[in-house]
Amino acid sequence: MAIHIVAEANRCLNCKKPLCQQGCPVHTPIPTVIQLFKENRLVEAGELLFENNPLSAVCAIVCNHEKQCAGNCIRGRKDSPVHFSSIEQYISDMYLDRMTVPKVERKARRAAVIGAGPAGITVAVKLAQQGYPVTVFEWKGKIGGLLQYGIPEYRLPKSFLERYQARMEEMGITIRTNTTIGSVLMIDELRRDGYASIFIGTGAEKPRTLGIRGESLGNVIFGLNYLANPKGHKLGDTVAVIGMGNAAIDAARTALRNGSRHVTLYARSKHVTASSSEVSYAELDGAEFVFGMQILEITDDGPVFARAVFNEEDEVVGYEEEPVQIHADSTVICVSQVPRAKLVRTTVGLDAGERGTLTVDENYMTTREGVFAAGDVVTGAKTVVHAVEGAKKAAEAMIRYMEAL
Repeated sequence: MAIHIVAEANRCLNCKKPLCQQGCPVHTPIPTVIQLFKENRLVEAGELLFENNPLSAVCAIVCNHEKQCAGNCIRGRKDSPVHFSSIEQYISDMYLDRMTVPKVERKARRAAVIGAGPAGITVAVKLAQQGYPVTVFEWKGKIGGLLQYGIPEYRLPKSFLERYQARMEEMGITIRTNTTIGSVLMIDELRRDGYASIFIGTGAEKPRTLGIRGESLGNVIFGLNYLANPKGHKLGDTVAVIGMGNAAIDAARTALRNGSRHVTLYARSKHVTASSSEVSYAELDGAEFVFGMQILEITDDGPVFARAVFNEEDEVVGYEEEPVQIHADSTVICVSQVPRAKLVRTTVGLDAGERGTLTVDENYMTTREGVFAAGDVVTGAKTVVHAVEGAKKAAEAMIRYMEAL
């Protein structure tokens, strides 16, 4: 590892206009970090990464680097790109254990964060760094959101989240798990109890349904539910996965790791939304990919598809008349996810759009005064780094709001 990342750092051209940095949604200062690394100033590099992106240690592992930093690297045009993610992972992992939390003057106004996923963690850290007392409310038993319950252990060790929680508590952040806002406690009660501003980062953790016959059968499970507790489900030898996003890849690889022998992913088009590296790993694990299959229904024997007809541009132009029954012991549905509606239903004046995503203005404030939101609950299901991007801007807006009170 050490030899590899040193060699990668030495390959960096230190471009005057770093396209790698522009390609990162949070604009990580990649050339500066690499230079600090080369000078053995690792703590400074880690501090810079954490300040820019509190979830740098996670993003270094789970980001789609080939479409972001590595995908925009100048070297990649004629050679392989600089794999900054390996350097970032090494530095950020080290920094999580070595970082010191500076003493800051505590502000009088307090803030509440609803949801301890990527957006919630980011906002909590940013506010705490500025001295604001922060309480995080998480409806599940552990922090992390989809990092905890949607990404398999082999991709993201859960020990990362335990370390994050320890650092957050050192910053003075209070974390209340197993506490649902919108059920026992309401947003109005948070305002009553003195929270000057409130952030909603509840993500998009409700699986999207297909709206077809058979989704309620016993041999069907939604991908997010499976990934949250794979040991609790016996999928059998043959598994059909509907979808080809990163969650579908995770479900397929997890199934293979838990005893299933034949796992096939199906998609209507020839487009794969998962990163090519994840697809390659899935193929190495033994997963198969079948394109041009439109799901019609699910039976006790497995999914039923209509086979697509493609034109020369690989566009779907029709379907064959004869349906195709595929035998599968289990069918796993992985076709994205949407926000849960409980908070909107129980909070007067909190508006959401047709997809269930919260309505916010240019300052990330919702339709309720003093209530802000960012991440998947606003944008719909996107990546971790996109949640961080919005959460940073929301935190800045919350600080401006509280300073003006």
